Amino acid sequence: MTAFDLYRPTSLPEALRLGAELEGARYLGGGTDLMVRIREGKQRPKALVSLGRIAELEGLSVGETTRIGAGTRVAALLESPALAELFPALVQAAGRLGSVQIRNLATAGGNLCNASPCADLAPPLLVAEARLEVAGPAGRREVPLADFFTAPGTTRLGPGELLCAIHVPRPRSGTRACFLKHGRVAMDIALASLAVAVELDGETVTQARLAAGSVAPRPVRLPRTEALLAGQRLTPELLARVKAEASAEVQPISDVRAGADFRRHMIGVLLGRALAALLGAQKDGRSA
Repeated sequence: MTAFDLYRPTSLPEALRLGAELEGARYLGGGTDLMVRIREGKQRPKALVSLGRIAELEGLSVGETTRIGAGTRVAALLESPALAELFPALVQAAGRLGSVQIRNLATAGGNLCNASPCADLAPPLLVAEARLEVAGPAGRREVPLADFFTAPGTTRLGPGELLCAIHVPRPRSGTRACFLKHGRVAMDIALASLAVAVELDGETVTQARLAAGSVAPRPVRLPRTEALLAGQRLTPELLARVKAEASAEVQPISDVRAGADFRRHMIGVLLGRALAALLGAQKDGRSA
């Protein structure tokens, strides 16, 4: 593990100044991914700028637009009944992220900025059509989450920029959503994950939004499968078609944890389970 200087600013302007002035500096959120890479020698930053003392980056407010501070711990997402009611898929994903110890350290913003294809919070935030508030030397800007990831480990954050908050619009009435994840063991990273949000008129799916993780170079929406579902009443024939389309739409790789064919198969399996849960809940009058 190489030596580095650690800075602990207490305001956003101070953090941005340090990020701009310090050559080779990296911003540090919870550190659950970055510190592992530093210990393994995969990254050698000369300086770390910790964001843990900046109050502006903390906290959660639920309303017409829900704001999640980038520094909000993943564990805190599990403690909000209002968040669970509006965005059940996001809370389900938070509950599947690592262990209790990791959730107590990891931050919502860090999970996105790490830009891993298997980032648990990314699929539910993609189907919720989240937008990201970014600050940098040139000021603030918003980036749709759908445009944020560019490749494994890289995002549209520019030099010196950091993620301040995640903004999520209130879902339309009647929206139901869930998140499913398949891994080798309970605390493993996903071999495949899927978030599904559907808007229903009776038993007809008026609109569907799907996002998958661990099956492409970055977390992705599945627009072709969404189009197949829109305006349709789910029948066994349609279910078979959308499962096949979802499996064909992803672009997984084979690695030491799973083969590409298995990951494609699992996306179809997860989609079938998600639709059964969401539409079954509709018939029963339950939330899902």
